[in-house]
Amino acid sequence: MGTLLQSMGLMPGELPEMWGLTHPDKIIAAHKAYLAAGCDVIATNTFGANSLKFNGKDHMPDLKTVVQMAVMCAKTAANQAGGKQRYVALDVGPTGKLLAPLGDLGFEQAVSIFSETIRIGAESGADLILIETMNDSFETKAAVLAAKETCDLPVFVTNTYDEQGKLMTGADCAAMVAMLEGLRVDALGVNCGLGPDKLAAVVKSLTEFASVPVIVNPNAGLPAFDGEKTVYDVGPEEFAGAMAVFLDFGVHGLGGCCGTTPEHISVLIEKTKDKKAVPLMDKNRSVISSYTHAVEFGTVPVLIGERINPTGKSALKAALRENNLEYILNEGIDQMERGAHVLDVNAGLPDIDETAMLSRVVFELQSVCGLPLQIDTSIPEAMEAALRIYNGKPMINSVCGKRESMETVFPLAAKYGGLIVGLTLDENGIPETAEGRFQIAQKIYDTAKEYGIPKKDIIIDTLAMTISSDTSSALATLGAVSLVKKNGGLTSLGVSNVSFGLPQRELVNTTFFAMALGAGLDAAIMNPKTTGMMNVYFSFNALQDKDPMCEKYIAYAAQSDKPKQEAKAENSGKPLTEQLKDAVIKGLKENAAQITETLLKEQDSLFIIDNCIIPALDFVGIGFEKKTTFLPQLLMSAESAKASFDVIKQSMKPGAGRKKKCKIVIATVRGDIHDIGKNIVKVLLQNYGFDVTDLGKDVPPETIAAAVEETGAALVGLSALMTTTVPAMEETIQLLKTKAPHVKTVVGGAVMTQSYAEQIHADKYARDAMETVRYAEQIEQEIE
Repeated sequence: MGTLLQSMGLMPGELPEMWGLTHPDKIIAAHKAYLAAGCDVIATNTFGANSLKFNGKDHMPDLKTVVQMAVMCAKTAANQAGGKQRYVALDVGPTGKLLAPLGDLGFEQAVSIFSETIRIGAESGADLILIETMNDSFETKAAVLAAKETCDLPVFVTNTYDEQGKLMTGADCAAMVAMLEGLRVDALGVNCGLGPDKLAAVVKSLTEFASVPVIVNPNAGLPAFDGEKTVYDVGPEEFAGAMAVFLDFGVHGLGGCCGTTPEHISVLIEKTKDKKAVPLMDKNRSVISSYTHAVEFGTVPVLIGERINPTGKSALKAALRENNLEYILNEGIDQMERGAHVLDVNAGLPDIDETAMLSRVVFELQSVCGLPLQIDTSIPEAMEAALRIYNGKPMINSVCGKRESMETVFPLAAKYGGLIVGLTLDENGIPETAEGRFQIAQKIYDTAKEYGIPKKDIIIDTLAMTISSDTSSALATLGAVSLVKKNGGLTSLGVSNVSFGLPQRELVNTTFFAMALGAGLDAAIMNPKTTGMMNVYFSFNALQDKDPMCEKYIAYAAQSDKPKQEAKAENSGKPLTEQLKDAVIKGLKENAAQITETLLKEQDSLFIIDNCIIPALDFVGIGFEKKTTFLPQLLMSAESAKASFDVIKQSMKPGAGRKKKCKIVIATVRGDIHDIGKNIVKVLLQNYGFDVTDLGKDVPPETIAAAVEETGAALVGLSALMTTTVPAMEETIQLLKTKAPHVKTVVGGAVMTQSYAEQIHADKYARDAMETVRYAEQIEQEIE
């Protein structure tokens, strides 16, 4: 839409959504051009239409007027198109803000913002909701919940992936499919970012994992500036040829994003008119996900860390009562480092607000740990609160065969998605026989089906009871595991329950764990800090051909074979300097502040900055550049570094410490309200000691030039997300070269490329925030 409107006269920095009010005839003409090309679905001109921008203030129209006119234009064009049925999709783009804890937009605020736009669009007659260009899984969830809670229209979602198949905040294709299918979207896929030639791996992954239709809407290649307007380097024939191949992958929806003209669509339709879509198939995958990746059940046994559960753990009970989140976060990180695949999270104590605490623990834990979580509570309100703010598709622990339990839990699982742990007990208690427990499992399956929850989204816990009171109970548990497995189900157990009341419990636990794995156990809630349990796990997988070339066993054995004195040194307590580095790297803010406070008694502030904080930030930054760590880790590390800096500042005498590095002005250019990238750059530059002036978003060139003159800045950082605002970036650079020829410019954003940056005469193109920091360091060295 932006490309077409530019060709119709849209000015640099002008908001495309305004044209529904000022040039409705041209919007209708744009829609008609795509309909004439053969489109089945056209998207309304509402990509940036939300209450953050259109609020009826500061000469801006109200949101209702903008959305109503946009839908009216699209429906007018569709109604006049004739022929086959045409559909109008309400286009819902990102807010342009990062959600907390990475940014300042609250999750429920985001849901409310999306709900307002969607409600107006649905009431105005849109046929479906298209949530598109989402590069954050959490914001995607907020938009989907808004759509589901506001209307009953079909919901399609397309995310923007990079060449590594990741969203900006780290989610891969498997994670997004798991979450979106759990939320029951009607179709999902990919749009924007790349041309079709560079999306093949992403499309293959989506079609491999998804059981709902997959949509692919790429750009027409990469953008460039021809001196007057933005152009793209993939023509209609090349575009259509690459897209036609995707039908063989199993794609069911083909279209285009930036740069795809009506001619692109016309040629695409011509090339694919005789091809039939691959029949849609349920992939029958049982998965959960975090904001980074999915964990599949039914292949290799899954380890669920049990340490964040207060039962029998006095230190954790104290941490929950004292709101000591750092203790809990450290437990989570420790279990992750020791090999857990999932973390059980239980905050149930009789003397605390479990609903509030469980949500807080889930929220904070996901900010520093990339593992999926098992939400463990018997309180429905706590369960829903945690499911709502969970970033991914969780495990839900638990439901049982009692009618009241199923009627409470299944509606929540149907709304929010999840892999449900089904306990084999009902109104009559726990059956003594394997057959009795299997019958309850069958009842759980049958009832779940009534709520639209498939068998693949249920994992049965056949309940390990202590053998100290009934020596036959383990046999019943294992027999039930075997029965569930033989009938195509999944199984889970809390393994250590079996040994309560016995001496040398680990001997019993490890043997029972091995027996359960042999019976077909798919997941075990256990302590990954227990050497015997981990020995059994890695040995079992190697013996069962679940560990190709025994690679994981060999790596585990090598770690276990470390000399005892080396292991002792590792566990004896690291120096405070290393503890501070670890706290910053792991994103533990309170730990970082506390360690800094102690360390200041031994070292001066500059030593701490140079030898602890900056090396830790560099470590995370290098990982980010290598794609081994992701944006959330980068930002949480930055927050931890800030916590440490704050302590240092309080201890400094006036005038002490290192002087600030060179001054930098940053801004999102005129017409663009998206400031995610800019805000990330700001945080990192400040942590590296630069003096940053942030002018905000939608900033005119004159304002940027004036700020440079006022501050004497050596570097200006410019951001743009949308094709339509890049001309404003070029205009800004031209003005700076006239008004402040000494200043260097670094540019970035979703639509920017190296060649594009060169064409608009920027001094540097930065692919990400860390590259901006590296360039700023270079400028600083040149000044010195």
